[in-house]
Amino acid sequence: MSVVSDRLPTFPWDKLEPYKKTAAAHPDGIVDLSVGTPVDPVPELVQKALIDAADSPGYPTVWGTPALRDAICGWLERRLGAREVTHRHVLPVVGSKELVAWLPTQLGLGPGDRVAYPRLAYPTYEVGARLARAGYETYDDPRDLDPAGLKLLWLNSPSNPTGKVLAKEELTEIVAWARAHGVLIVSDECYLELGWEADPVSVLHPDVNGGSYDGIVAVHSLSKRSNLAGYRAAFVAGDPAVLGPLLEIRKHGGMMTSAPTQAAVVAALGDDAHVHEQRARYAARREALRSALLSHGFRIEHSEASLYLWATRDEPCWTTVAHLADLGVLVAPGDFYGPAGDTFVRVALTATDERIAAAVARL
Repeated sequence: MSVVSDRLPTFPWDKLEPYKKTAAAHPDGIVDLSVGTPVDPVPELVQKALIDAADSPGYPTVWGTPALRDAICGWLERRLGAREVTHRHVLPVVGSKELVAWLPTQLGLGPGDRVAYPRLAYPTYEVGARLARAGYETYDDPRDLDPAGLKLLWLNSPSNPTGKVLAKEELTEIVAWARAHGVLIVSDECYLELGWEADPVSVLHPDVNGGSYDGIVAVHSLSKRSNLAGYRAAFVAGDPAVLGPLLEIRKHGGMMTSAPTQAAVVAALGDDAHVHEQRARYAARREALRSALLSHGFRIEHSEASLYLWATRDEPCWTTVAHLADLGVLVAPGDFYGPAGDTFVRVALTATDERIAAAVARL
């Protein structure tokens, strides 16, 4: 086991524990804006679907029920503008983090292959490459990468942690570049429904991909849009030539979404009202926190989408973390997401209205 674990970096959140203790000692309690875990209720119709499917004694299928595949296909066409999506174009997964961490291994990548991801990025992109023993590197513009040996190109729009959104024109050019060089694009779009000052576009949109899904896969999650982080509910969509072999590998690995969760996802993807309600909650929290941070001397960059504010006081990020912890507010240091974030902190919108109000008052 140590051989595998030795490939991995230190789990970043462990470094935050001393600051969490400081913040928790505040007389009015901690305001945890670090991890970004949903705190609002699971929509009632989703809970009902889960309960109604609770008597599920048999094994679920890795590919999901036909009803689940129908729901995913319908959502992709209705919400993302994708066209001619069939069951061959979709695959449920057990939460998006699992997919990100194990995708390079499941694609058969290894020594001599390269994986690339944004310079400021979700740490699990690197973890996935390390688990596969593949090479990895970061980019500002993927078109500047050497395509030789580059097998997997991660995109992330809206970005975690920065909230940056790639414009449709830029996405179109990146897709064309990757196809010209035979590079697989996997676009992490888990925050796509949370655009504030921009309207994020999927790589599955025909304006981006020219009506073809060749060489592209998109990753989507219900954790944020539907408060289903505890359900581990996500899916990938795109090139059947990629998803078909993935399905076979995942069958052998027993990587199945539970049957009650599958039923809950069908309900969640079929209802837009709860998404609009949750967006409104986050929009109000975002405006309150943004104003408070600015008045406290922060500068906010990007943050036009997603569930975070990317904020800086132009000082080392751990100095900012310590300062806010003294106020009882816990945030994530920017260097969790790469050295380029060493003067920023990521401030999550995922706290109750009462806790957000407490943070605003302290700031």
